[in-house]
Amino acid sequence: MRHLLLLSFALLLLVSTANAQLLEAPTTGTTDPERFGKKETVQFRVGAEITAARGACRDIRAMVAIPLECDEQHVVRMSEDFSRHVDKVTYRDLDGGAKQMLITVPSLASGETATAVVTFEVTTNTVDPPEDEATADLVLPKKPERTVRKYLTESPMIQVRDSQIRTLARDLWRKADEELEDPNDWQRVEYLYDYMLENVSYSEGVDKSAVDTLRDGKADCFGRSAVFIALCRANKVPARVVWVDQHAYAEFYLEDAEGNGSWYPIESAGTRAFGGMPLARTILQKGDNFQVPERRGERLFYASDYLLALPVGNSGKPTVKYIREVVE
Repeated sequence: MRHLLLLSFALLLLVSTANAQLLEAPTTGTTDPERFGKKETVQFRVGAEITAARGACRDIRAMVAIPLECDEQHVVRMSEDFSRHVDKVTYRDLDGGAKQMLITVPSLASGETATAVVTFEVTTNTVDPPEDEATADLVLPKKPERTVRKYLTESPMIQVRDSQIRTLARDLWRKADEELEDPNDWQRVEYLYDYMLENVSYSEGVDKSAVDTLRDGKADCFGRSAVFIALCRANKVPARVVWVDQHAYAEFYLEDAEGNGSWYPIESAGTRAFGGMPLARTILQKGDNFQVPERRGERLFYASDYLLALPVGNSGKPTVKYIREVVE
């Protein structure tokens, strides 16, 4: 009997550990943990409600972006709420910078609703900028690893090869050398950031590419981030989009004298912040050039929520409500 009790306890512990599962972080460069500031923990619900509003349907698959485990953010899966229609829910990484929940529903009768909602505990750190004396030794990476090197290339909304962007990037780098006294690479990147703030006004609207943002002279947080990233990449500074809950900003990558690289965030809207992030927002994705297996041939600047389904007879595609909210 004692052995049975011990075995039962061990199985219960195993199940509890699986339910509160850490979502492992992909390798995409690092953020120095010594720069972490205060942390904020929230309960974050993610999922989908799929309704056969236009008749019966089958072979339903939904892809939903979930919080990303990364250096400055720790994610634990706490609980799952699945209706009887859901066959399974799995999780996958997309090229290191995004994580998706995959919901599989074999079939729905007309009018039925399948629900799959997961609650995560998300702990996010603010990031302090480095001390001034530490920035003097930071330089462009000489031989960045593959996971960093990909953030030097063109992506769907960041046209690094565009002649206007390349010319502007080169001119700004040269002006930084002319106008600043003995500048280092940190100051040159900051010069690009200040140019973006001064020449692209903040304006709510649809996401714009770097080229369109420069043409219009205004954009929301993504468009402003896209301009900064394009100017960085054109000057061989790795940079990428950071997608957070209801916002986007950018971060760039430099190495110290020993060749150790780190990511440094910049704020693209609101209060100026260069090299640090004073707010702890739930991070969903990092990057701007994703491929999703089910969307063959597409390059996505954000791995957006997506639904696939087959009709039964003359029915139509089901409706879907995606859920992404902080639990109060």
